[in-house]
Amino acid sequence: MRDGFLGGGAARVSLRGVWRCWGDAARAGTERKTLKRQTGLKVDTGRQMADNSSSKAEDTASDSVEAAKNASDKKEKLADQVMQNPQVLAALQERLDNTALTPSSYIETLPKAVKRRIDALKQLQVKCAHIEAKFYEEVHDLERKYAALYQPLFDKRREFINGEAEPTDAESEWHSENEEEEKLAGDLKNVVVIEEKAEAEEINVKGIPDFWFTIFRNVDMLSELVQEYDEPILKHLQDIKVKFSEPGQPMSFSLEFHFGPNDYFSNTVLTKTYKMKSEPDKTDPFSFEGPEIVDCDGCTIDWKKGKNVTVKTIKKKQKHKGRGTVRTITKQVPNDSFFNFFNPIKVSGDGESLDEDSEFTLAADFEIGHFFRERIVPRAVLYFTGEAIEDDDNFEEGEEGEEEPD
Repeated sequence: MRDGFLGGGAARVSLRGVWRCWGDAARAGTERKTLKRQTGLKVDTGRQMADNSSSKAEDTASDSVEAAKNASDKKEKLADQVMQNPQVLAALQERLDNTALTPSSYIETLPKAVKRRIDALKQLQVKCAHIEAKFYEEVHDLERKYAALYQPLFDKRREFINGEAEPTDAESEWHSENEEEEKLAGDLKNVVVIEEKAEAEEINVKGIPDFWFTIFRNVDMLSELVQEYDEPILKHLQDIKVKFSEPGQPMSFSLEFHFGPNDYFSNTVLTKTYKMKSEPDKTDPFSFEGPEIVDCDGCTIDWKKGKNVTVKTIKKKQKHKGRGTVRTITKQVPNDSFFNFFNPIKVSGDGESLDEDSEFTLAADFEIGHFFRERIVPRAVLYFTGEAIEDDDNFEEGEEGEEEPD
């Protein structure tokens, strides 16, 4: 037999087919001996009961023994052929070579005392997960604390964007990487400075037009949600704020979208609240990797008459079954729009699972909410200019990674 056929637990499992052939041959020999004993017993009994039938019984017994012997010989020959066939042996060896020892199968081979110690380590790991959950709760408290420190800067940002205030010369001073090129370009522009001055007086641009709408267009994740009929509404978006849950309240954060007066709805603020969980799951504590969004709530948009872009009106013809007459009815159906963002799918509270499409939609919603909180709101100007998008693209390329030479 080739080396390695009887090595290790996996090999023993894989060789069941070989052992089955040996077992068949052994059982065939045992059956032959048993049959001989039984046949002999039947012959002796027949002689005692009737001498005139002994010859017939002996003939029958002889035939039975011969048939059993032939069957046994065939099985033995078949087993020998299987074990001597190099193709069969090669196939078995290949299965053994491809069999990997998994971590779980390795654990099963350990002594009981070692398994007991491993269980103790798992208990410690669960306690670590609970400590980690407390760590993230304190991180949330820190986020709330520093959000209050950021807010005056964000308020000033809102004033500059909406033309409520003008930055001073010191506030608007910025040294860019291309400062020399910009200086040369500036010198050329001085040639037509009088004409530009006149045009500026006529235009009189207020603040930074379409600031937040431009961000929506620049970020693929958001632009995919925006329809053409959403664009005039988003041009009235004046600010986006992040609010964290108060101390003692369940962990959550809210997004506030502040709108100026418009012809579409009467709300001045649209809100979206994301509920979070920062504790290990009792049924699967080792899956804990920090806070996760588990649900979200939107708000009611008070649309003005005929301005609701989240629904569309369709006409449908109906035929009367009896009279055969046809009538046309109008019906409102859901319509694709960014503003469906404020009417999210609800996670079922009774434990019922969502269908695959709903789960995908909800996961995308959670991702967008997190992106607003972590990226868009804190770094809005860089997404307006596109600099943050270039940084994100470079980061994603780096993640794919190539091995660096030593």
